[in-house]
Amino acid sequence: MQIDLKGRTALVTGSTQGIGAAIAVGLARSGARVGVNGRTRDRVERSVAEFSSRAPGAQLVPVAADVTTQEGADQVAELLPQVDILVNNLGVFGSADPLEISDEEWRRYFDVNVLSAVRLTRQYLPGMVERGWGRVQNIASDSAIVTPAEMIHYGMSKTALLAVSRGFAKRAAGTGVTVNSVIAGPTHTGGVEAFVRELVGEDLPWEEAQRAFMREYRPQSLLQRLIEPEEIAHMVVYLASEQASATTGGAVRVDGGYVDAILP
Repeated sequence: MQIDLKGRTALVTGSTQGIGAAIAVGLARSGARVGVNGRTRDRVERSVAEFSSRAPGAQLVPVAADVTTQEGADQVAELLPQVDILVNNLGVFGSADPLEISDEEWRRYFDVNVLSAVRLTRQYLPGMVERGWGRVQNIASDSAIVTPAEMIHYGMSKTALLAVSRGFAKRAAGTGVTVNSVIAGPTHTGGVEAFVRELVGEDLPWEEAQRAFMREYRPQSLLQRLIEPEEIAHMVVYLASEQASATTGGAVRVDGGYVDAILP
């Protein structure tokens, strides 16, 4: 399948590392002009330099802004006034005893994982509708469906993101704009490595630690390994393409068979 995104401008939030970085590189390799987002200018510029070597000839725009705030969203709009492909990837996660999670922490997870996506969708969707073409994707998680006991606050926020995606897809009905969520399964990122170590210990070699984590905490995975970020990015690039024009309002799984259900 030849995916050509030339002439399209994309924004990937939280794209200086992990899944977001893989998505930014994947979109750039397909010809899109990509806004690389992070909170600090130094981090963003380092990432742009790295991505340029991974995607020679790529058009990359540094977008240093904290998109969890309205001020940050306004800064993004100044740098990228028109976006055709919006990938709301930014998110926080971590384990906690649910009886010890404070009100402030519940709100933080909702603000970062949900409201940042709502804010940017509200900002860019009208322009997409006016032009008759656009793609909005929200990076969700298997935790949206299979709520983990050790991170209920995270699961709650990702469940909300599924509802947000479906609702905005209805708002964009019949306009040529698609809105979807991508359900990512347990993925091999730096943050997840730290999370795995937190749960299974620091002493095991990484391959053993990964298998122990999957066996003890994610035994229903059919893949039986962590997913690589590029595997998530492949789905995002496809959903951003012309070929995915009939896929909207969906919760598309790249979860390694982790969710034990036929739908979504």
